[in-house]
Amino acid sequence: VLVEAAIQAGHDRPTELFDGADPVRLLDAERIADRRAAIDLGRAGEVATPSFDGDTTYLCVIDGNGMGVSLINSNASGFGAHLVAGSSGIFLHDRGLGFSLQAGHPAEYRPGKRPPHTLAPALVTHPDGRLRTVLGTMGGDAQPQIVLQMLAASLRHGRSAGQAVGRGRWRIAPAVDTGFSTWSPGVSRKVELEDHVPQAIVDALAARGHEFGTAEHSQFGHAHLIEITEHGSLAGAADPRALAGAATGF
Repeated sequence: VLVEAAIQAGHDRPTELFDGADPVRLLDAERIADRRAAIDLGRAGEVATPSFDGDTTYLCVIDGNGMGVSLINSNASGFGAHLVAGSSGIFLHDRGLGFSLQAGHPAEYRPGKRPPHTLAPALVTHPDGRLRTVLGTMGGDAQPQIVLQMLAASLRHGRSAGQAVGRGRWRIAPAVDTGFSTWSPGVSRKVELEDHVPQAIVDALAARGHEFGTAEHSQFGHAHLIEITEHGSLAGAADPRALAGAATGF
């Protein structure tokens, strides 16, 4: 279900995701009715010049007062813009690759605008505003897909922090992956799976006609998550896929 939902969520991303997009309009029930109707659990769904790989770092923290931070920093493509902010040592990204040079496009490159991107550091709160979870990941175009899977594992299925982070992942990826071309028009896509995804899921995807394959663990993000449990204690997990990363508490 989540695979099909993610496919439909990205259906009109190139024309709808831009600085100033109205989230209320994007989530309007009438507008998304067609996308919802296009989800057929019996078969694989369809979605309407590549860049280079980049690097991203994600971290999160919750303090003793229940205040949390979900922070992500990304160069985007390659080494970013190859510019440093003065003597700060902070490199500037090149997320401008998400702009369009097409006149009149919603994401048209122009002064004062922010480019569309996939950065998705997240905070989850209870209805009364109390913090519940901080989570996020690196992973290029797969970031929203990975966050979706962790949220489903934690909120829907009641998995622990370690289980939500460590469970096998899928990602919708272009046939030739370059980090940011998943939703480009005319790009063919497939569902890639980690080798510890349950066989039942693999069989279900195959039965629905999905093209799928496997990839290295590094292609499925390095995600981290901290939650405040119902007892008020903190539970956190660092992604075992990461070469460097840890969950600590004091």
